[in-house]
Amino acid sequence: MIDAYLGLGSNMGDREAQLKAAIDLLDAHDKINVVAISSIYETKPVGYTEQPDFLNLCLHIQTQLSAQDLLKVALETEAELHRVRKVRWGPRTIDIDILLYGDEIIEEDDLTVPHPRMTERAFVMVPLNDIASNVIEPHSGQKIQQIVPNDDTVVKYKEIL
Repeated sequence: MIDAYLGLGSNMGDREAQLKAAIDLLDAHDKINVVAISSIYETKPVGYTEQPDFLNLCLHIQTQLSAQDLLKVALETEAELHRVRKVRWGPRTIDIDILLYGDEIIEEDDLTVPHPRMTERAFVMVPLNDIASNVIEPHSGQKIQQIVPNDDTVVKYKEIL
Protein backbone atom coordinates (compact mmCIF):
# COMPACT_ATOMS: atom_id res chain seq x y z
CA MET A 1 0.00 0.00 0.00
CA ILE A 2 1.19 3.48 -0.85
CA ASP A 3 0.41 6.49 1.32
CA ALA A 4 -0.81 9.30 -0.93
CA TYR A 5 -2.23 12.74 -0.28
CA LEU A 6 -4.94 14.39 -2.37
CA GLY A 7 -6.13 17.98 -2.48
CA LEU A 8 -9.84 18.57 -3.10
CA GLY A 9 -11.58 21.84 -3.89
CA SER A 10 -15.06 22.99 -4.88
CA ASN A 11 -16.67 26.35 -5.60
CA MET A 12 -19.87 25.50 -7.46
CA GLY A 13 -23.22 24.40 -6.12
CA ASP A 14 -23.29 22.87 -2.66
CA ARG A 15 -19.53 22.95 -2.14
CA GLU A 16 -19.54 20.87 1.02
CA ALA A 17 -21.77 18.21 -0.54
CA GLN A 18 -19.47 18.06 -3.58
CA LEU A 19 -16.45 17.43 -1.32
CA LYS A 20 -18.32 14.73 0.61
CA ALA A 21 -19.47 13.05 -2.59
CA ALA A 22 -15.91 12.99 -3.94
CA ILE A 23 -14.59 11.49 -0.69
CA ASP A 24 -17.34 8.85 -0.71
CA LEU A 25 -16.62 7.91 -4.35
CA LEU A 26 -12.88 7.65 -3.71
CA ASP A 27 -13.37 5.64 -0.52
CA ALA A 28 -15.77 3.26 -2.31
CA HIS A 29 -13.00 2.25 -4.74
CA ASP A 30 -11.71 -1.20 -3.79
CA LYS A 31 -8.06 -0.12 -4.03
CA ILE A 32 -8.38 3.16 -2.10
CA ASN A 33 -8.79 3.56 1.64
CA VAL A 34 -9.36 7.04 3.08
CA VAL A 35 -7.21 7.25 6.22
CA ALA A 36 -7.64 10.90 7.27
CA ILE A 37 -9.54 14.02 6.22
CA SER A 38 -8.33 17.52 7.05
CA SER A 39 -10.53 20.33 8.23
CA ILE A 40 -12.30 22.25 5.47
CA TYR A 41 -10.94 25.69 4.63
CA GLU A 42 -12.54 28.53 2.70
CA THR A 43 -10.29 30.44 0.33
CA LYS A 44 -10.43 33.09 -2.34
CA PRO A 45 -9.89 31.88 -5.91
CA VAL A 46 -6.40 32.05 -7.40
CA GLY A 47 -5.65 32.95 -11.02
CA TYR A 48 -9.14 33.61 -12.40
CA THR A 49 -10.64 35.61 -9.53
CA GLU A 50 -14.12 36.38 -10.90
CA GLN A 51 -15.72 33.33 -9.31
CA PRO A 52 -17.08 32.14 -5.93
CA ASP A 53 -14.81 31.25 -3.01
CA PHE A 54 -13.53 27.69 -2.70
CA LEU A 55 -13.83 25.09 -0.01
CA ASN A 56 -10.62 23.05 0.18
CA LEU A 57 -9.48 20.00 2.12
CA CYS A 58 -6.84 17.29 1.90
CA LEU A 59 -7.11 13.53 2.16
CA HIS A 60 -4.61 10.94 3.30
CA ILE A 61 -5.30 7.73 1.44
CA GLN A 62 -3.66 4.35 1.20
CA THR A 63 -3.84 2.79 -2.23
CA GLN A 64 -2.74 -0.18 -4.28
CA LEU A 65 -3.14 1.87 -7.46
CA SER A 66 -0.19 3.16 -9.44
CA ALA A 67 0.09 6.95 -9.58
CA GLN A 68 -1.25 6.89 -13.16
CA ASP A 69 -4.21 4.73 -12.18
CA LEU A 70 -4.90 6.99 -9.20
CA LEU A 71 -4.94 9.95 -11.61
CA LYS A 72 -7.48 8.10 -13.77
CA VAL A 73 -9.70 7.47 -10.74
CA ALA A 74 -9.42 11.15 -9.73
CA LEU A 75 -10.42 12.29 -13.24
CA GLU A 76 -13.29 9.77 -13.35
CA THR A 77 -14.51 11.04 -9.97
CA GLU A 78 -14.37 14.64 -11.22
CA ALA A 79 -16.36 13.63 -14.32
CA GLU A 80 -18.95 11.77 -12.25
CA LEU A 81 -19.45 14.98 -10.24
CA HIS A 82 -19.90 16.98 -13.45
CA ARG A 83 -16.52 18.73 -13.55
CA VAL A 84 -16.26 20.75 -16.78
CA ARG A 85 -12.91 22.22 -17.80
CA LYS A 86 -13.63 25.48 -19.62
CA VAL A 87 -11.43 28.15 -18.03
CA ARG A 88 -8.01 27.45 -16.52
CA TRP A 89 -8.34 27.92 -12.75
CA GLY A 90 -12.05 28.56 -13.36
CA PRO A 91 -15.09 27.50 -11.34
CA ARG A 92 -15.53 23.79 -10.73
CA THR A 93 -17.87 21.41 -8.97
CA ILE A 94 -14.83 19.43 -7.82
CA ASP A 95 -11.08 19.45 -8.33
CA ILE A 96 -8.93 16.53 -7.20
CA ASP A 97 -5.14 16.82 -7.29
CA ILE A 98 -2.55 14.23 -6.38
CA LEU A 99 -0.25 16.14 -4.05
CA LEU A 100 2.07 13.37 -2.84
CA TYR A 101 2.42 9.72 -3.82
CA GLY A 102 4.63 8.04 -1.25
CA ASP A 103 8.03 9.69 -1.46
CA GLU A 104 8.08 9.46 -5.24
CA ILE A 105 9.00 12.25 -7.63
CA ILE A 106 7.08 11.74 -10.87
CA GLU A 107 7.46 13.89 -13.98
CA GLU A 108 5.30 12.64 -16.82
CA ASP A 109 3.37 14.50 -19.52
CA ASP A 110 0.06 14.25 -17.66
CA LEU A 111 1.21 13.86 -14.05
CA THR A 112 3.71 15.70 -11.86
CA VAL A 113 4.13 14.63 -8.23
CA PRO A 114 4.64 16.31 -5.87
CA HIS A 115 2.06 18.68 -7.33
CA PRO A 116 4.14 21.41 -9.03
CA ARG A 117 2.55 24.40 -7.27
CA MET A 118 1.71 22.68 -4.00
CA THR A 119 4.19 24.46 -1.74
CA GLU A 120 3.21 27.88 -3.15
CA ARG A 121 -0.45 27.44 -2.29
CA ALA A 122 -1.56 28.02 1.27
CA PHE A 123 -4.99 26.60 0.38
CA VAL A 124 -3.20 23.28 -0.19
CA MET A 125 -0.49 23.42 2.46
CA VAL A 126 -2.65 24.51 5.42
CA PRO A 127 -5.10 21.57 5.16
CA LEU A 128 -2.25 19.21 4.23
CA ASN A 129 -0.47 20.23 7.42
CA ASP A 130 -3.58 19.13 9.39
CA ILE A 131 -3.05 15.50 8.37
CA ALA A 132 0.58 15.28 7.22
CA SER A 133 2.63 17.67 9.34
CA ASN A 134 5.52 15.19 9.71
CA VAL A 135 5.47 13.92 6.12
CA ILE A 136 8.55 14.83 4.09
CA GLU A 137 8.06 16.86 0.90
CA PRO A 138 10.40 15.00 -1.52
CA HIS A 139 11.89 18.02 -3.36
CA SER A 140 12.85 20.03 -0.29
CA GLY A 141 13.45 17.15 2.10
CA GLN A 142 11.55 19.14 4.73
CA LYS A 143 8.50 18.23 6.78
CA ILE A 144 5.22 19.78 5.65
CA GLN A 145 5.01 21.67 8.97
CA GLN A 146 8.34 23.36 8.16
CA ILE A 147 7.23 24.69 4.78
CA VAL A 148 3.55 25.49 5.32
CA PRO A 149 3.08 29.21 4.67
CA ASN A 150 1.54 31.47 7.29
CA ASP A 151 -1.46 32.85 5.43
CA ASP A 152 -4.54 34.37 7.05
CA THR A 153 -6.53 34.20 3.79
CA VAL A 154 -7.04 30.47 4.37
CA VAL A 155 -9.90 30.41 6.87
CA LYS A 156 -11.08 27.28 8.68
CA TYR A 157 -14.65 26.66 7.53
CA LYS A 158 -15.46 23.42 9.34
CA GLU A 159 -13.54 21.05 11.58
CA ILE A 160 -14.54 17.79 9.85
CA LEU A 161 -16.97 16.70 7.16
